[in-house]
Parts: sequence; C-alpha cells; structure tokens
Amino acid sequence: MADNNKFKTVDLNRVKTVALEERSSKVALDRLGRSCPNGSAREFFEHLPGFLKAADLREFIGHVATARKQGLPFHVMMGAHVIKVGLSPLLIDLMKAGIVTGLSLNSAGLIHDLELTFAGKTSEDVQAGLQDGSFGMSEKTGQWFAGVTALAARKQIGLGQAAGEYIVGAGAPYAEYSLFASAHREGLPVTVHVGIGTDIVNQMSSFNPGETAEASYLDFKILSHILTEADRGGVVANIGSAVILPEVFLKALTVARNLTRGERRIITANFDMIGQYRPLTNVVKRPTADGGQGYAFVGHHEIMIPLLAWGLNAYVSNIR
Repeated sequence: MADNNKFKTVDLNRVKTVALEERSSKVALDRLGRSCPNGSAREFFEHLPGFLKAADLREFIGHVATARKQGLPFHVMMGAHVIKVGLSPLLIDLMKAGIVTGLSLNSAGLIHDLELTFAGKTSEDVQAGLQDGSFGMSEKTGQWFAGVTALAARKQIGLGQAAGEYIVGAGAPYAEYSLFASAHREGLPVTVHVGIGTDIVNQMSSFNPGETAEASYLDFKILSHILTEADRGGVVANIGSAVILPEVFLKALTVARNLTRGERRIITANFDMIGQYRPLTNVVKRPTADGGQGYAFVGHHEIMIPLLAWGLNAYVSNIR
C-alpha cells in the first residue's frame, strides 16, 4: 500500500522481537486465584490470587506470625469507629489468643467502650442531638469517664490501665465486651491518647482536664516503650484513626529511636475505608523508610477486620 503521508514514519519491519518463552512475565498460572468451596481459613488465604492487596494481606499476616513466634509485639492502634461497628469481640479474642499484645485508642474509643460495657449500647444520633443541644450530654457517660480519670490520678497509673481496673472493679454488667476489661484480665497494656475538646465528656463539669492529661501522658510513655520492642521486627497496625493516633505514633516512635539504637525492622499497616494522608505518611511510609515494611489496606472495617482476624487465627496460633 502506498504511503502518501508527508511526515516520516518508522519502519515496523525493523522492530526486534523477543521469544515469549524468555520474556519475564508478572502473571503466571501458579499465582492465579482458585475457588475454595467450604475450605478452612488457611485454605481460603492460600487460594487467594498472588497479586496486589491479596498478596500483601497474606504477607502481612505472615509478618505477624513471625513477630509473635519471636516474642515481639503486635500492637493495634484504633479509632472509635472500630467499636461502633461491633468489632470489640474479635479484638478481645485476638488478645486472649496471645496474637494482639496491646491496644492504643483515642478517648472516643474509651467513651464508646464505657457505654457499651455499662449500658449495653452506644453511638447516638449526632444530627438530632445537635439541633437541640443534647448531643453528648449523657450524664452517666461523663461520670464513668470521671471515675476512670480519678482512679488514674489516685493510683498514678495510665488512663488505659485505670479504665480496665475501673470497669472490672465496678462490676460492669457487660464487661465481657470491654476491650479495657479484657486487656486488664490478660495483663496487656492499653493506652488512651486524648485531645481536649474532641470528645463529649469535655462538655460536662465532671471532666477533669488535668487528671485526664496526666494519665494520657503516662500512656504516651508506655506506648513509646512498646515501640522500642516493635522497632526490632514487631508489628503495629492502625485501624481507622485518621489523625490522633498516627500523630501520637510518630512522636512515640521518635522517642523510642532516640533512646534505643539498632537496626529498624518495624512492620506497619493501615486499615481504613479511604486512604488518608496522615496514616499513609506517619504509619506506613515514614517509619519504614530505612527498614521494615509498610502496608495499606482500604475497605470497610466490618469486612476487613473479620477477614484479618480469620487469617491471624489460622496462621498465628498456639502463641501462649
């Protein structure tokens, strides 16, 4: 066919081809996903495709298994939404199994845990309460929170430890659903990191900002110590905290690295419904820039965390 184009073209007859058999390929039969009807958890994960986030999730679970077998921590940081979508029992089971070794929450997490533990319910209609000024004005919630901070001040302990002791000591009717009470019974650390003005208890006269800040500051130092161990091959996951815990984590890790020198091999992961700047930067990228590995998983907590727990229970067993 005549070429009447006035511009120059390349001659494709001169292109050098390569043998497909010798070419490097990213997709091969041994990495394809397979159906797993009525299979076990381990079979399910082994049948996942060997690509992208499926491969990352299996790899992350493997890191947790390695860390726990070596006696290194798997510490979970979490926002209050994790409690609000009904995931406390799964985390409690992971603590009892010796898989999760500690928790860090914001103060909203403590509030929802207290309400669920003492009243069997939590999470109000914010929009409706905002209209008439009743949002967050539950008197009992303020009293429970004040009880925790008073105990922390009296015993000079952290807010997380005080919460566990307070719930158990008060004989809360639904303590079996409490992250704090369960951690207390298992002898595991829980830290609470507050922001003044961010929570409903700040609206009430029962709130003691000084006692709360002192106890939360002690929790910051507890988390810093935990991270000195996690930085040697342990694992830290952030679930659903977009600002407070990623910021606290970065500072606590800085303290840990300032006080302890050595190879940095921390494994981190962020689980959230959308990718956000602080978790991705402060949890996934910066801490692992010169050692370790960071992962990011996007999905609804009420689906992703049961999936994670299923895999952890399958691969990280008989730790205790």
